[in-house]
Amino acid sequence: MSHKFPFFQENNLTVISEFFLAGFPGSQFLRILFFCLFLVIYCGTICGNVLIVTLVSTSKNLHTPMYFFISQLSISDILLTTDIVPNLLHILLNNGGPITFLGCLSQLYFFCVAESSECLFLMVMSYDRYVAICDPLHYTSIMTRAFCMKFIVFCWLVSLLISLTDSLTIPTFTFCGPNIIDHFYCDLIPLIELACSDTFILQVEVFVLVVPLVITPSIIIILSYAKIIFSILRIPSSTGRHKAFSTCSSHLIVVSIFYWTIFSVYVFPTKGEMLIKGEMLIISKILSLLYTVFTPFINPIIYSLRNKDIRKAVQEKTKKHSIIKLHT
Repeated sequence: MSHKFPFFQENNLTVISEFFLAGFPGSQFLRILFFCLFLVIYCGTICGNVLIVTLVSTSKNLHTPMYFFISQLSISDILLTTDIVPNLLHILLNNGGPITFLGCLSQLYFFCVAESSECLFLMVMSYDRYVAICDPLHYTSIMTRAFCMKFIVFCWLVSLLISLTDSLTIPTFTFCGPNIIDHFYCDLIPLIELACSDTFILQVEVFVLVVPLVITPSIIIILSYAKIIFSILRIPSSTGRHKAFSTCSSHLIVVSIFYWTIFSVYVFPTKGEMLIKGEMLIISKILSLLYTVFTPFINPIIYSLRNKDIRKAVQEKTKKHSIIKLHT
């Protein structure tokens, strides 16, 4: 399959200014089926996460650090799914599609911002659960409104600035062909593989930035939950243990899904495996779908279905809306 797009000449090289996202191979019927599925998931993701942000903002019962962090996670999920899914739907309908270099760079930047912020938010939420369970007497004095705001501002600023580092480095590389990205969005690894110039600097940057964005949050989450589990096991009554664990079970499920998919795509498979085995590329795309499409969709479901406070807030808003509607 050959795709020709705009290019220009630089030092006798044909330099690519546009890429082609291959998407998913398959019949037209299968692609239309996926299109319908992802469209429903996208609509559900936006509605679910907007609902959580709205409830946390307007319901006084949800004005707590935990729900404030959940609302920020929902904003991150909205950013992620909006960055990926609309273009994915276009690719499915057209059996692939072109994307400009600037468009590819922008998609990669917002993807990195969303994923980085989610890593940091999950870390902050694990610390919140640690304080709530392991040091409940000092919870209100530690997790103050000002402290939570500083945490969130820090997370967003770090995500925006660190993601900008790669976005400023990639334009310095030369892309001279081929221009086909065998993925459904502009991910960093397939983009690096298309570069004709030396990408050592970018690889070093990525390796260095993984520490504050992935490794450090992972360690803090593991240590927090190790102490949480130890504290829960020390509770004498089974009812108390169940109540304590239920306050962090939703977050633990979200953390497990998110980090399992991230590590499966970016840590465990080596570059050689990804290039040699076509099956690994398919597996990589499927895993990428999990954390770019399905995880933002199931996060609000997990937090709402397993959380009586959010269910109660929904019921109150629905009841209030019904009363207002009856009076009008």
